[in-house]
Amino acid sequence: MEGKITRKMTEKVTFRRLIELYALSARMDLDFLLRDSRISLMAIAADLLSNIAAVSGIFLLAWRFDGVGGMSRWDVLFMLGYVTCVNGLYQLFFSNNNGHISRRIGRGQLDHMFIQPLPFSVQLATDGFIPFTGSQNILFGIGIILFALNGMGMSISPLWVFGMIGYLLISLSIIVGLSYLFSSLAFRRQVAFEEVATTIVDDITGVLCNYPLSGMPVAVQWTLISVIPAGLLGWFPAMALLGKMPLGLSVFYPLLVAVIIWILAAIFLKKGLMFYVKLGSNRYTPGGHRR
Repeated sequence: MEGKITRKMTEKVTFRRLIELYALSARMDLDFLLRDSRISLMAIAADLLSNIAAVSGIFLLAWRFDGVGGMSRWDVLFMLGYVTCVNGLYQLFFSNNNGHISRRIGRGQLDHMFIQPLPFSVQLATDGFIPFTGSQNILFGIGIILFALNGMGMSISPLWVFGMIGYLLISLSIIVGLSYLFSSLAFRRQVAFEEVATTIVDDITGVLCNYPLSGMPVAVQWTLISVIPAGLLGWFPAMALLGKMPLGLSVFYPLLVAVIIWILAAIFLKKGLMFYVKLGSNRYTPGGHRR
C-alpha cells in the first residue's frame, strides 16, 4: 500500500494535461456561477466587502497620521494592495480545501483521492481553481497597487513587474507550505486538528500580514519574518519592491524561508501519509458514512 501511495505522488503528468484539468475546474466554477447567479454574486460581493474592510482600517490610520513608522501613506496602501493580491491568489488556486488540507485529512477524504486516476499532487494543484467566483480579490489588489504607484509617482519597469510576480508566488508558497506543514498533525489526531489549517491561514493572512512592521522593535520584525512569517506576506516584499530593503537582508530572503517551509512540509506530510495508509481514517463507519 505504501508503494502505491508513493507512486501515486510521483507519477508524471504532461503540461497539456495540467491545462486540461485547470480548464475543467474553471468550467465547473462557471457552471456554479451560472446555476445560481444571484447567490454567487452576493457571495462575491460579500467577500470583496470583507476584504475592503480588512485593509481600510489600517490605511485610514496611515492616511490620518501621514504614514506609519517611516512608511508613507502610499507605501502602506501599496503594502495592503500586495497583501490583497496574495490572498486573492490563494483564493483563486486553493479554494476547494486543497489549501486547507487538514480538512480532507481529518474528514477521511484522502481515500477518495487515492482511487482517482491522477497523481495525488496533481489533484491538489488543480481542483481548487475558481477563476470566475474567486478572482475578485486579486483584481481588487491590482487596482490598489496601481492607485498607490500613481499616488507616489513611481515608474515601473518590466524587471520590476517580474520581481513583483516572483514575490507574489513566494508569498503564496509560504501560505500553502505552512498550511500543509501544520496539517500533517491531522494524520494522527484527525478530529482535534481537522481545522488547524484554517486557524493557521486565517490568523496569518487575515490578521498579522496586514500590519506595517516599520517602526516596530527589531525583535518583533525578526519574529514576524522568521518564526511567524506573516511579514513575508506583505511588509517585507512591499518594502523590497519600493527599494527600502528591511533589516539589510537579501532580496532572496523570502525565497529561503519558503524553501525551508516546503522541505519541512514535505517531510512531515510524507510521514503522515505513511501513517495514514497503515491505519486509515476513523471518521467513517463500515457503511461509509461520516461520524
